[in-house]
Amino acid sequence: MTSNVNPSAVSTEKKATYEDILRLALERGFFYPSAEIYNDAAAGFWDYGPLGFLMKSNFIREWRRRLVNFDEMLEIDGSLILPKSVFEASGHLSSLVDPLVQCTKCGNRIRADKYISEKTGLQIDERLSPEEFQELIQKYNLKCPKCGGELGKPIQFNMMFRVGVGTENADAYLRPETAQSIFLDFSRLSKTMRIKLPKGIAQVGKSFRNEISPRQSLVRLRELIQAEIEVFFNPKPSFDPGKLAKLKDTRLNVLSFPYTGEAKEVELEDAVKIFGGMEIIAYYFALLQRFYEAVGFEKSNTRFRELSPSDRAFYTTSSFDFEVKTSLGWNELVACNYRTDYDLSNHTRASKKDLSVMDDETKIVPHVVELSLGVDRSLFYLLDSYFVHESNRDVLRLRPSISPYLAAVFPLLSKPEFEDKARAVYDSLKTEDFAVFYDSSGNIGRRYRRMDEVGTPYCITIDPQSLDDNTVTIRERDSMKQERIPINEVSTRLRALRDNVK
Repeated sequence: MTSNVNPSAVSTEKKATYEDILRLALERGFFYPSAEIYNDAAAGFWDYGPLGFLMKSNFIREWRRRLVNFDEMLEIDGSLILPKSVFEASGHLSSLVDPLVQCTKCGNRIRADKYISEKTGLQIDERLSPEEFQELIQKYNLKCPKCGGELGKPIQFNMMFRVGVGTENADAYLRPETAQSIFLDFSRLSKTMRIKLPKGIAQVGKSFRNEISPRQSLVRLRELIQAEIEVFFNPKPSFDPGKLAKLKDTRLNVLSFPYTGEAKEVELEDAVKIFGGMEIIAYYFALLQRFYEAVGFEKSNTRFRELSPSDRAFYTTSSFDFEVKTSLGWNELVACNYRTDYDLSNHTRASKKDLSVMDDETKIVPHVVELSLGVDRSLFYLLDSYFVHESNRDVLRLRPSISPYLAAVFPLLSKPEFEDKARAVYDSLKTEDFAVFYDSSGNIGRRYRRMDEVGTPYCITIDPQSLDDNTVTIRERDSMKQERIPINEVSTRLRALRDNVK
């Protein structure tokens, strides 16, 4: 029984549009705008409904299983609010800025670099000075896209959310990334957990960025979920060849800077050369590639794109974006950064605390490789990749490990003997921690269609034969094929189908 098929294999299908995905999300409980009943609700904040919550939880579970646990990383859960001094030391207060320009007539605020790029087709460096942005606006006679009014003088807009703490209203900020807690906790963790380099420390949770123009639902948010990994290492010794050998068959699509054509598929050994001879970077990029393939992204639609020096974050000397090709073009899923010893060195100077560690006989400030994964946009692009229209149904072809519900249980007829047996199967699966759905409303065809639309890969039906021999039919979503199996084998079969991904 197949667990996932390539969408291109069905000739009668049509890819869903952005509007189709948004309709699915709103009408079926994946996600929807926060505080939507109020007219003054701010953009960039979205709530996950029951199905979105389950899908998100499954995605994070796979991230934890295939990255954190596979590499024996540590995982922490840090505070959302940190003092101003942390972000002065990290550079976020001075450098986490976007160029903002406001219409003098209607007050509409837009991000200057993106707007100039859209109107002129030029590649605009976001780090230009306000005066340089002003010159470009005047040169191309750009007006407000909303009302046609004159644009005011651009300014640098800091994206941090400031909060006051305690009765003294002390300066603090909502974290713009989960990484800083990892750096702040590293010294304690190195002692209490007896860390031996290299070592990955991970965290998943909320981050906050006051985006000027949040857009495309989960793609660009002001409140977002990140799953970040910071790998601490000594840059001098060679990387463990045994770890690298485990992933030696992994091939990566790499688009190097300066860009000349399409990304090239390279073996891991050649990827090491592209990444400056750093085997540790190639290893963790390969691990990331394997994770995204496991949750459903085709490798042919992904790439590691090297960023130009002008596009890199202020804290990194080498950056690659792991991107996926979607209906909205190429889009970033993961920021992959070589942060050197930037963070630990800056926090050492600012806090006057020694954050160095012993690596064998050498005292060092570790360097860091970062995998900063956007959970929300990863979920959106999975919907974008696998929600399709067929001639007689809408179907969401998510992998079983990611689908909100792994299975649905149906009594064929609304009679006590069918419903009692179906409820018993449903209750048994719930106790084994499967996400399952029970539905006895409407004809069986409509129930199948409802489950197809929200991605449920398997439907289990109690029919007259079930009453006689304790068997059920199990229907597979993509092929719509059915198979009869004993009731006492259902949970074992579902677990095998869910976990049967290399």
